[in-house]
Amino acid sequence: MSASRSMPFIDLAAQQRPIREKIDAAISRVLDHGVYIMGPEVREFEQRLVEFTGAKYALSCANGTDALAIVLMAWQVGPGDAVFVPSFTYVASAEVAGMLGATTFFVDVHQDTFNIDAESFERAIQDAKKSGLRPAVVVPVDLFGQPADTPAIEAVARENGVKVLVDAAQSFGASLKEKSVGCWGDATTTSFFPAKPLGCYGDGGAIFTNDSDLAKLMDSIRLHGKGKEKYDNVRVGMNSRLDTLQAAILLEKLAVFPGEIVARNKVADRYTTGLSDLVATPSLIADCLSVWAQYTLVVNERDRVQEACRGQGVPTMVYYPMALSQQTGYGHLPSVTGGTPVSDDLSGRVLSLPMHPYLREADQDYIIDVVRKALF
Repeated sequence: MSASRSMPFIDLAAQQRPIREKIDAAISRVLDHGVYIMGPEVREFEQRLVEFTGAKYALSCANGTDALAIVLMAWQVGPGDAVFVPSFTYVASAEVAGMLGATTFFVDVHQDTFNIDAESFERAIQDAKKSGLRPAVVVPVDLFGQPADTPAIEAVARENGVKVLVDAAQSFGASLKEKSVGCWGDATTTSFFPAKPLGCYGDGGAIFTNDSDLAKLMDSIRLHGKGKEKYDNVRVGMNSRLDTLQAAILLEKLAVFPGEIVARNKVADRYTTGLSDLVATPSLIADCLSVWAQYTLVVNERDRVQEACRGQGVPTMVYYPMALSQQTGYGHLPSVTGGTPVSDDLSGRVLSLPMHPYLREADQDYIIDVVRKALF
């Protein structure tokens, strides 16, 4: 392989090929019945999500950001509330608090797992109280496919009356201590953006909870705050529905998803075996199954390494080049005492390699060889 024959970072076409006929048939069924909004495939998909995760309730919605917002709206989060978010994550995890008038409060992450540090979160609670804010919600983000140390986060949260909203946009299909993502926290959200481990061909998201009252409330909020009658809207809501066409596609993709999770872990294992002697490779916490949304190294001289890989036809990506607390629209927001030095450091050194379940072993070997040479 050479620079003139580059590989895709995520090969959605390779994923689509073995199920294309089933996807075409699923789309045709929707076109035939014509119920494009909240059609039967939406309800079926939600039931399949319940069966897959073990959560009692699963509600689909338009995207992962809306999913976060719906939960916070149901909890009536607003001005005066502190919502604790890791500084090293995508902006969606932080922006929803600001949308509702609450204060996003940044905490740091672990160097080896990239996920939220429970000790940093605990310190931030006291900082928030001193500043006059009410500690309301923590958003542990399962970055790159691995669940955060949710038991440790939950222990701190319970002691301080803080709700736990797990952001599993990158970890749907993962598990921790034999408990599936979707069953942790007071609520869990995920995204079906095309590049996610389980992605549709547009936008989509879902919310999971075991709380029946919360599920009913969120069902109302995602449908304009509906009451028992269509035109009796009993609260302020939003328009956040998963399209029937996307649900039909996701049903077919969910059917092959377990095998894809196995394949993703095989790719990750080969990467780790081939690179761990030269560079910091991802570390998993105990009793964790990751879905490897990304396989992320921590390197020095990232620009040089990335350019060397590009020259040999190996695409790489940087998730994320700036910590949230460093970004223009968020730098004014409070952070835990001492700041978020680990997040700041990681944003300057992380580098993600091609990762998808259809990555051929020959391509994996080529990537490993190119990266090893680039590190020297």
